[in-house]
Amino acid sequence: MEKKTARLFFIDAMRAWAILMMLQGHFIDGLLDVAFKDNTNTTYTIWKYFRGITAPVFFTVSGFIFTYLLIKVPQKGWQNPRVLKGIKRGLQLLFIGYLLRANLFGILKGEIYDAFFLVDVLHCIGLSLLGIIGIYLLAQKTNKALLSTLLLGVTVLLFLFEPLYEKWTFGFLPQALANFLTRANGSVFTIIPWFGYTTFGAFLSVLFTRYKNHKFLYEYAILLSLLTGIVLIFFSSDLFLGLSDLTGATLFEAIAMNNYLFIRLGDVFLVFAVFMLFRGLMTHPTLLKIGQSTLSIYIIHFIILYGSFTGLGLYKFFHHQLSPMMAISGAIVFMTVCAFTALQYEKNKVMIKSGISIGTKQLYRNLQPWYLFSQKLIKGYLSKVLRSVGRTKTN
Repeated sequence: MEKKTARLFFIDAMRAWAILMMLQGHFIDGLLDVAFKDNTNTTYTIWKYFRGITAPVFFTVSGFIFTYLLIKVPQKGWQNPRVLKGIKRGLQLLFIGYLLRANLFGILKGEIYDAFFLVDVLHCIGLSLLGIIGIYLLAQKTNKALLSTLLLGVTVLLFLFEPLYEKWTFGFLPQALANFLTRANGSVFTIIPWFGYTTFGAFLSVLFTRYKNHKFLYEYAILLSLLTGIVLIFFSSDLFLGLSDLTGATLFEAIAMNNYLFIRLGDVFLVFAVFMLFRGLMTHPTLLKIGQSTLSIYIIHFIILYGSFTGLGLYKFFHHQLSPMMAISGAIVFMTVCAFTALQYEKNKVMIKSGISIGTKQLYRNLQPWYLFSQKLIKGYLSKVLRSVGRTKTN
C-alpha cells in the first residue's frame, strides 16, 4: 500500500468533526430557549441544516472505517480476526448504549424506566456493525464481488421504501425490540433507515480499498463526490417526481415529498469531498486523537448533558432555558471539556483500567471475610428458625 493511503487521516478528521458537531448540536438543541428556535431566522436555519448533516456523516464514517479495517487483512471469512473483534465491538456498543440510559435511583427502587429501552446512536451503530459482518460473511461464502453489491443494495432498499415502513409501529413486537425499528415510542434513531448510511459507508470503503493504489485516486474521488452530492441535493427530488409521473408509482412521489435521506446522502458526499480536498491540512495530532476517541467522548457527553445513571445532568437543570449567547458559549466549553476529558482518559486508559482491576481485587479481599462471616450468621439463624418449627431433622 502506498504511503498516502497507509493512514486515512481525512477519515479521522471527519470523525472528529462529526463528534464535535454532535456535541454542540445536542447542547444547543437541548438547552436553548424555545423562544429563539425561529425557523424564519437565517442563522438558526443554517445551524439547524448543518446539525442535520452530523448523524448521516457519523453513521457513514463509522461504516467506512469499520469495513476498511475488516477487509484490508489477508484472512477471509471467520478466519479474519476482525470478525470476532467486530462482533465484540458491536455487542459492546449495544451494552454501553443501554448502560448510559440506566438510572440507578430507579433500579434501587426496583423500577426500570421506559427511557431505558429507547434506542440511540450507539445501539444503531452497534447493530449496524453486526449487520455489516453478516453481509461480509455471506458475500465471502458465495461471491467476493457480491459484497459491494449487497452493501449498496441494502442502502437503496432502505432509502427507497422508507415512506412505507416509516408508518409501521411494529406493535406485534415487544417494545424493547420495536424501538429498534420505529420512533413511535420515543427512540431517537432506529436501525431502519440509519443502517443504510452505515452500509453505504461500507460500500465506499470497498471501492476505496479496491482503487487505493490508483494514481489519481483522490482527484477522481473528490470530483465524483462533488458531482454526486450536488445531484442528490438539488435534483433527486425532481428525479423521483419524474419517475412517479412516468411509472405512476406513488412511492416515488412519497419519497420526493420527504426526500431527507437522499438529500442528506448528498450532504455526506460533499463533506467527504471537502475533507479529501483538504486532507493535507488535517494531520494535527490532537484532531486525529479526537477522531480516534469518539466513543469515550460520546459517553462523557451523555453523562454530563443527560445525567446518565443519576439523571442529574445539564439537561435537567437548564432544559430550554439558555439565551443564544449562553448556549453558544456553553457549547464551546462543553465540547472542550468532553474532548479534553476523553483524551486524558485515552492517554491514561491502561493505568486507569489497571487501577480499577487492582481496586476491585482489593475490595473483594477485604469483603470476603465479612461475606463468609455473614454466611455463617445467616445459616445459623435459618437453622434456629427451622428447628423452632420442627423442620430440622435430628440425628
